[in-house]
This record gives sequence, C-alpha cells and structure tokens, in this order.
Amino acid sequence: LSTSSLNKTLRQQYLSLPQGNFCQVTYVWIDGSGEGLRNKTRTMDSEPKSVADLPEWNFAGSSTGQSKGHNSDMLLIPVCMFRDPFLLDPNKLVLCEVLKHTREPAESNHRNSCNKVMEKVKELHPWFGMEQEYTLFGVDGHPYSWPRLGFPKPQGPYYCSVGADRAFGRDIVECHYKACLYAGIKISGTNAELLGIMFWMGYFTSYLKKKAIEKLSKRHAEHIRVYDPHDGEDNKRRLTGRHETSSIHDFSSGVANRGASIRIPRQVGQEKCGYFEDRRPSANCDPYAVTCAMARTCMLEGDEDVHELE
Repeated sequence: LSTSSLNKTLRQQYLSLPQGNFCQVTYVWIDGSGEGLRNKTRTMDSEPKSVADLPEWNFAGSSTGQSKGHNSDMLLIPVCMFRDPFLLDPNKLVLCEVLKHTREPAESNHRNSCNKVMEKVKELHPWFGMEQEYTLFGVDGHPYSWPRLGFPKPQGPYYCSVGADRAFGRDIVECHYKACLYAGIKISGTNAELLGIMFWMGYFTSYLKKKAIEKLSKRHAEHIRVYDPHDGEDNKRRLTGRHETSSIHDFSSGVANRGASIRIPRQVGQEKCGYFEDRRPSANCDPYAVTCAMARTCMLEGDEDVHELE
C-alpha cells in the first residue's frame, strides 16, 4: 500500500512536537456495517479526567451507512475513555455509542441494549471474556508469509509457536499487546493460534453452568443468528464440523471437546464449577450482541427471542 512507503521517521518528528495544555481526543464508533470502525479527533483545551468531561459530538451518518442524506446527523455519546497508545499521553481514545437524532440507539448500536440486560443480571456476577483471533495480511492481499504458490504445512506447528519460521509477524502481536496495556484495555494474554474465535463465560456456581448449557441447547438457531453480523451467513463457512468446529446445524457440548458448540474445560468438569467456552461466535461478531444474547438466555427467565435486543 502507498501509506507503507511513507517516511515514518519524519512522521515521528512531528508527533514529538510539544502540544502545550491541549489534548487530542479521538472518538471511535461502530459504523453501519456492524463490523467497521470510524473515528474523528477533536482538540480540547485540557486533558479530560473522565467521560463526564467529554462533550457529545455528531457525524454524517449518510457516509457510514447509518442514516439518509436528508437527515444525516448522528450523535456520538462517549461511554469509555482510554489512553492513546498512538499519540501518547495526554491524548485519549474514546469509545462512543451512536444515537439517532431522536436519541434512540442506531441499528448497529448493540451496546445500548446489552447494557440494559447486564443491569438486570448484575447480581449474578456474570464473567465474560472474548478471545479475539485475527489474521495478518500482506500488502499483496495474501495472509502474511504464506507461500506464494500453494498452502503452508498443516496447522499443528503453529499453535502457541515460536521461531521466525512459524510465528510470523510476532513483532506486530507484541506491539499490539503493549498498546492494549498502555491504553488500559483489560487484555489477559496472547498466543499464536489456529483460525476461528471462541467465547468464554464464567459463573460462580456449577448449578448455573449446567442450567446455562441446557438453556443454550434450546436456542441454538437463535444464537447462530446473532453470532455474526450477517444473521449466521458468515458462520456457514466456518462451522462445518471440521477443523475443530461444531456443525452450524446442531448443538453439542462436551468436556475438553473442541469440536463441540460448548467446550467445558477438563478441570471444570472435574471440579463441577468454573467457566465454559462457546465456540460458535465468529471472529467478526459484535461482542455486545453476543454477550447480550448469552445473558438473556442463561440468566433471564422468559421466552423473548434473543434476536430482539430491546
């Protein structure tokens, strides 16, 4: 790409310039695709101490797939603030919810409804952890360091791998890890993986864990529809029952079974308490939509469809 050939040393010279008491605050939000991120930056006269110090903002939703041109303005509502690992202190990154001009949540704003559900179940103390896997691509559009012709060796040597001939792009992984820690993002660890994504969920009691899996088994099809941004179409290509995936058509669970919909770690199976792993969400899922569906099914009584987020 043309940007990769720009002089990064010169860029760093300008980024190192003093900025006085001013603070650059970058607002980040999910666009109309439900997968892409957008951002815009504003200058503040001083460093904000919390989201309460941040004003609402707006953007042209017609350019992000979130509104029509005749009524384009959408609202950005700051909800969480982080240190900026790119521009460094005192600058900030801010996650925002998107609201319509009526102050109703945008269609791609699943955080709003997720927050309401989490408020209802907070006394149960649910724990969620997303394992976000990603693949590095070269400027030629191919996976980074794949053979020019053909395919790499079978996946066995690459899981938790080390070495220049196996852990390709490790510098990027390590930099990403440090950037998350600097920003204040709660990241628990990293390792070289295979391909896919898994979802972890912990409870304090074994009773809830067993009841949760039973409830999930009854709403498999409903969950599949919210486990990727395209109502399950993306997961049709991944959940084939091969390569340590379950079948998209059938619900299954098992101890230490990575080919099941729900994997119960062996230690959890022995101790009868702990967490389980939902292996069905796609790598491009919206974590708010997924955790909302999990909480609704496992912890709220009633027959409401998990796809109805209000």
